[in-house]
Amino acid sequence: MATLLGSESPWTGGKRSVRNGNIIAKIRHSQIVGRGFSRGTQLPEALLQDRDKQAKWHSIPELLQKLHESSHPNSDLSHTHSVLKELSSLLSMEAMSFVTEDRKSAQESTFPITYTFDLFGGVDLLVEILMRPTLTMQKKKPKMNDDLVNDCLSVLYNCCICTEGVTKSLAARDDFVLFLFTLMTNKKTFLQTATLIEDILGVKKAMIQLEGVANLSGLVQSFDQQQLANFCRILSVTVSEPDVGNDDKHTLLAKNAQQKQDSSLSRAEVNQVTLLNIPGFIERLCKLATRKVSEATGASNFLQELEDWYTWLDNALVLDALMQMATEEAEHTSTESSNESSLATSTLRHRLPQSMKIVHEIMYKVEVLYVLCVLLMGSHRNQVHKMLAEFRLIPGLNNLFDKLIWRKYTSSNHVVHGQNENCDCSPEISFKIQFLRLIQSFSDHHENKYLLLNSQELNELSAISLKANIPEVEALVNTDRSLVCDGKKGLLTRLLTVMKKEPPDSSFRFWQARAVESFLRGVTSYADQMFLLKRGLLENMLFCIIDSGCKSKDVLQSYFDLLGELMKFNIDAFKRFNMYVSTDNKFQTFMTQINSSLVDSNMLVRCIILSLDRFETQTEDSKVVEVLSECCLLSYLARVENRLSFLFRLVNIINVQTLTQENVSCLNTSLVVLMLARRRGKLPFYLKALREKEHAEKYPGCLLNNFHNLLRFWQRHYLNRDKDSTCLENSSCIPFSYWNETVSVLLGSDRTSLCAIASYIDEPFMDLDRDLLEC
Repeated sequence: MATLLGSESPWTGGKRSVRNGNIIAKIRHSQIVGRGFSRGTQLPEALLQDRDKQAKWHSIPELLQKLHESSHPNSDLSHTHSVLKELSSLLSMEAMSFVTEDRKSAQESTFPITYTFDLFGGVDLLVEILMRPTLTMQKKKPKMNDDLVNDCLSVLYNCCICTEGVTKSLAARDDFVLFLFTLMTNKKTFLQTATLIEDILGVKKAMIQLEGVANLSGLVQSFDQQQLANFCRILSVTVSEPDVGNDDKHTLLAKNAQQKQDSSLSRAEVNQVTLLNIPGFIERLCKLATRKVSEATGASNFLQELEDWYTWLDNALVLDALMQMATEEAEHTSTESSNESSLATSTLRHRLPQSMKIVHEIMYKVEVLYVLCVLLMGSHRNQVHKMLAEFRLIPGLNNLFDKLIWRKYTSSNHVVHGQNENCDCSPEISFKIQFLRLIQSFSDHHENKYLLLNSQELNELSAISLKANIPEVEALVNTDRSLVCDGKKGLLTRLLTVMKKEPPDSSFRFWQARAVESFLRGVTSYADQMFLLKRGLLENMLFCIIDSGCKSKDVLQSYFDLLGELMKFNIDAFKRFNMYVSTDNKFQTFMTQINSSLVDSNMLVRCIILSLDRFETQTEDSKVVEVLSECCLLSYLARVENRLSFLFRLVNIINVQTLTQENVSCLNTSLVVLMLARRRGKLPFYLKALREKEHAEKYPGCLLNNFHNLLRFWQRHYLNRDKDSTCLENSSCIPFSYWNETVSVLLGSDRTSLCAIASYIDEPFMDLDRDLLEC
C-alpha cells in the first residue's frame, strides 16, 4: 500500500494524508492474509465503521469479514449466501450503471464499490469459496448450493465488467479457468459460468488449451443446443489466432520469420483438431446454423425469457435492435389488421419475446458461423468441407436466406472490418457479414462451391458448356445433386439479387463481392462466368465503378477483383464491357479509377493483360478479332508504353519491408507482364526500358535493385508454399514451373545475360548482396 501514500484518493476526494494511508495499510495488513481475511486478527468494529463512513466503503470490508468468517470448510453456507446476496446487490447496481454508460473507459474512482471489494480481497475470497470442493482431501466432495455458485459467479462477473484488472488477474490463474469449465456440466450454473469464461478468455494473454479441459468431449456432448450455441462464444476465442491487428497489414517478411520459429501447430490449430475429434460436434453446429427461429426452444413466459437471456443484453446495440424489431412488428401488424381491439392486445409485452427470439437466434448464429468459418480456413479444411456438405449446411442457409439472413434491408455505414477485428456492429449487421465470410471461405478454391446452386442452375451450367462446345468442369460433374440447394433459387443467385439492390458504397457490397469472387476463383470456368454475366453482374459492377460515385477504397477494390475474375479469358465479357463503356468519357472515368490506386486494381490489370495475351493467339476466331479491334480496354493494354507504365509503378510502390498479403499481388502482376514478354522474346526490351526509366527519374539502380530484392523474397516465400503456388498457377493458367524459371532467369548472376536484372545495373549502383532482412 506504500504506493497509495500521498496519492489521489478516490474515496476522500483529495490527497491522502500519510496518516490515512497508514490506517488503510494497517487494515490491509491486519485483516487480509493471502486470499482473505485473517481469522486471528480483527480491528475494533468501531474503528472499522468510522473509517468506512469517512472513506465511503459502503460497508464492503465489514461484509467481507462476515463472508470470510461464515465460509470456513465446516460452516453453514446458508449464512454465507445471505451475506453474499448483500454484496451482490451492491455490485450489480454498479455494474448496471456501467452497462448503461455504454462501457466507457472508466477509472477505479468511477466504480468505488467494485474497487473496494477487490482491494479488501473479495475476488480472491470468492475464488477460494468456489474452488473449495476441489481442494478438500475428503473422499466425498462437499456439494455447494447452485444459487450460491451462481451468486459467486455473478459477483465475479460484475467485478470484471467494472474493473479490467480483476479480469486479468483471474485470467492469469489457469487452475481457476479450467475449473470454471467443470461448472458448465450443471445446467443451472451453465449460463453464468459461460459468461464469466468468455470475459476472462477475452483478456487472457496465452490461449487456453482445450485439451486441458477435463473430459471436454463428454462435456460438449452433454450440452443441449442452446448451451452449445452459448459455448461457441467461448470457442470463438480458442480456435482463432490471437488478434494482433489486421492480418493484411502485417508484413510477409515478419510472418515468414515467425513461421520459421513456430514450425509446430499453433495453440489455435491444436484446439481446432481437438474440436474436430468430438463426435457429432460439426453436425450439431450445422443444425444450429440452419435451424429456424420457430424451432429454437423458447421459455414458456416473458419473464422466464428475460431471465434466460439477460446476459446477452449487456450491449446497448442489442437493446436497440430489440426495440426496433418490436416497433417494426407493431407497424406490420397495424397495416395488416384494422381491428383496433386486436391491436390493443398486441402490446410490447407480447411482441418483445418474439423479437428477443429473433435477436437471440441471430446472435447464436453469429458465433456458430464464426467457428465454422475459422475451421474452414484451418489446416483440416478438406475434412471440414466434407462434413459441412454431408450435413447440408448450404441448403439449410439457403432456406433461411429470405426469412432471417436477409429478411430486410439493413443500413450499413460501418468501416469494413478484418477477419480478426472486434466488431461493434448491431447483431443483424454482424450476422450478415459473418454469413458472407462463411460463403467466401466455403467457395474459395474448392469444388464444393457448386453446392451454392440448385439442380436447375447446375443444368444451366451444363447447357452453357454444351452450347460453347467445351467440356464441363470436373467439379461440376462430380457434384452430389442430393446436397445442393432446394427451391427456385440457389444461395449464389439469392446473394446476387440482394447485392444488386445494395447501395454501391455499402460495406455489405465489399463482403458480397468477395463471396461472389470466391465462387469464380481458381481454374477459370467459362460456364461459371457466363452464368453470372447472364444475370447482369458485369453491368452492375461497371455502374458501381464508373457511374455511382463510390468513394470507398475497400469496396472499389472488391469490385475490381470481382470484375477481373468475371472477365478473364472471356471474349463475351470484353464485348459487354465495350458496349457499356461506349463513350470516351466513361472509359476515362474507368481508367482514372484504376490508376487512382494500383494496389487495389492491379488484379484487374493482370486479368486484362493475361486475356489479351490469349486472345492474340486466337486470331482465327472472327469474334475474337472483332473484339480485339473494337475494345478500347484491350487496345489500351496492347500498347507497350502503357504496359511499361503499369510495370514501372507496380515495382515502384512496394519493397520487401512493406510487402503484405494485400499488396504482394503487385509483385505477381509485374511478374506476369515480364513472363509474357519473355515468352515473346521481349524480356530484354522491358528490362532496358526499366533502366531508362530510373535514369530519367535520376535514381539509377534504385528500381532494379528493389525489384531484384523483391524477387529474392518471392523465391523464399512461394517455393515453400504449395497452396499459394497452386493459386498462382490456376489464376494465370501459367505453370508454376514457368513462374519459378522466369524468376531464376531474372536473378541470374551472369552480367552478360540480357535477361538478368544484374546486367542492367551499373557497377557503382549494384546493391544485390544485402541480406533480405536488411533491405
